[in-house]
Amino acid sequence: MNRLMQIKLNFSMRWMIVLAWLISQQVSNLALAGPAPSTNPLQVSFNQPINFKVVTAAHIKEATDQAIVNTKTALEAIYAIKKGKHTFQNTLLAYDNLSDQLGSVAMGINILANASSDSAVRNQALRSLEVLDKYDNQLSLDEKLYLAVKDFSTSKKGKKLQGAHRLYLKDLIENYERDGFALTPEKRQELQKINDKISELSLTFSKNIAAYQDYLWLPEAELKGLPEDFVKSLKKEKDLYRIGLDGPSYTTFMKYAISEPVRKQLYMKYNNRAADKNVAVLQQLLVERQKKAHLLGFPTYAAYQTASRMAKNPAAVWELETNLAGKVKQKTQSDLNELLAVKQAYLKESAPATVNIWDASFYSNQLMVQKYQLDQEKLKEYFSLDNVLSGLFQTTEHLFGVKYEEVKDASVWHPDVRLFEVKQDGATIGRFYLDLFPRDNKYTHAACFPIRKGKKYAAGYRLPTAALICNFNAPTADKPALLTHRQVETFFHEFGHVLHNMLTTAELAGQSGTSVKRDFVEAPSQIFENWVWDYNALKLFAKHYKTGKVLPPALHQKMVDSRNVGSGLAASAQIFYGTLDMTLHDKFNPEGTQSTTDALKEVQNKTMPYPYLEGTHMQAAFGHLTGYGAGYYGYMWSKVFAEDMFSVFAKNGVMDQKTGLRYRNIILANGSSRDEYELVKEFLGREPNQEAFLKSLGL
Repeated sequence: MNRLMQIKLNFSMRWMIVLAWLISQQVSNLALAGPAPSTNPLQVSFNQPINFKVVTAAHIKEATDQAIVNTKTALEAIYAIKKGKHTFQNTLLAYDNLSDQLGSVAMGINILANASSDSAVRNQALRSLEVLDKYDNQLSLDEKLYLAVKDFSTSKKGKKLQGAHRLYLKDLIENYERDGFALTPEKRQELQKINDKISELSLTFSKNIAAYQDYLWLPEAELKGLPEDFVKSLKKEKDLYRIGLDGPSYTTFMKYAISEPVRKQLYMKYNNRAADKNVAVLQQLLVERQKKAHLLGFPTYAAYQTASRMAKNPAAVWELETNLAGKVKQKTQSDLNELLAVKQAYLKESAPATVNIWDASFYSNQLMVQKYQLDQEKLKEYFSLDNVLSGLFQTTEHLFGVKYEEVKDASVWHPDVRLFEVKQDGATIGRFYLDLFPRDNKYTHAACFPIRKGKKYAAGYRLPTAALICNFNAPTADKPALLTHRQVETFFHEFGHVLHNMLTTAELAGQSGTSVKRDFVEAPSQIFENWVWDYNALKLFAKHYKTGKVLPPALHQKMVDSRNVGSGLAASAQIFYGTLDMTLHDKFNPEGTQSTTDALKEVQNKTMPYPYLEGTHMQAAFGHLTGYGAGYYGYMWSKVFAEDMFSVFAKNGVMDQKTGLRYRNIILANGSSRDEYELVKEFLGREPNQEAFLKSLGL
């Protein structure tokens, strides 16, 4: 995850808990059987896939409007329930049923906003997401809904709830009350206006990043050092080649391009994406978030956000960041010294004073080649996309007792997209889409997008559905798509999110799959990065694309020997991102004289071994500042749990099915129907600790 993730409308806890489908006795049976059939492809029959191929802008608007109408009708039924007559069925289950309907429409629209090639569809999807987000803001401050839930919570039946139902009610009440029900009606109206503004600004921020286009145009002479297949894939006008700012293009260029001035040029462009608009948008977003926090009685937006997460408060986050910075400081300096030595040898000059940030990837690759004899381009030849996908499937099918079957002629939003069904004992238990190659106007990173949440209905279990969007280099005329080992790691990571969605058995949509606390959601994805380092897993798929020969053990050993090369620098980068996020939301006055660029400069110079480069504004394209605002620390927080859980696999064998099934049944199946910390403790058989995490960094 890598975010996971990533998107403003991820429909996590608040969407899954605060909203409702139902509801009166007259419509109860219909709702419990699943949503009714519709001619709109976004409102399909129970457990049928969306007919994405035929979705139009008009369908999106119609589905949005109808979802809101359905909700309003259902809410009137809830309002009509007399005090003392609220039950789990007509109130709490009603919330969850509606969230499944409303959230499903919104998530189907969300994937089109991020991946459709049709500009009309994409633009209407973005408009609809804004409408739905504002409607969510309205519902979260609906006093009649709150009083209905509150009435049930104080009843005898409400007080006797146990297990997942009790936790659901507790979370619901806490979310309501921390979202404004301690306020007067007038203050709640003010809060709704702030929430609407936050929604508008967040969507604008994300839209500006997605829409931003810039390129570096270079003559062939400036492409020296770049892989031949990469150069062949570049678009060309006259004698100039176009270097884009998508992830694969940027990382490949920075790793291999020999020209230091040109690397600097691309670095400048990459770290000024959307800066023309988003520097101002971010400043205003921070102003509105601060207003919200103060109105709700919190000193900062970070305090507001962490109150409902595992961390509980900003102090715990600052302790994590500070302690980790101290622990990796020596390793970071050691990593930097290695790069300095490589740079000195490469340039054949006296010891250079520093390694510039636009040099780091280039000299890191030189280090791999010279010291570890690990040529990443040669290594890529063992990771053709088809083989990696096959290995990913074999590994997870074996560990979790499932099978994947591709749906032929599936209705998808682009010809590149593939649809798979997850099978157990011959029955379909989930579906996922794969959209793996870059194209214009598509989401530019890697992420798992939920489309349907798993949920129990009278008619059966609603099949969870998700989409995995990546941007791997596409195949060329003479070569299949070849992945770097880092991309393989990303693929496994994001598929971990897919599995979290697919293998849920939680009764309620609000507790299924990735509907867990935001600072835990990355753990079930981060754990899967470890499989791409273990030879027992690698030998299933790491095969040369020409000869079919398995990755030689000697080459694998070089990979293992080099695993912690730069781990201090990588950890420092994560600390930088987390610290910048927390600084902006906990120690920054957006209405003061300091700008977000000033804050960026200060944090980067404090946490990174590379000084800030004047004229750059990376915060403008730091997409996590919307969906993960005051939450980026969760990547490191959850990594501790991920590595601790993997230690069980390391002990029993990474392909040990017994351990895999325990992990599935305890961690993946439960979602947030049980406390996340307790789930980890049960799987480990002890209290969690940081030992495995620190070991993974080479400390």
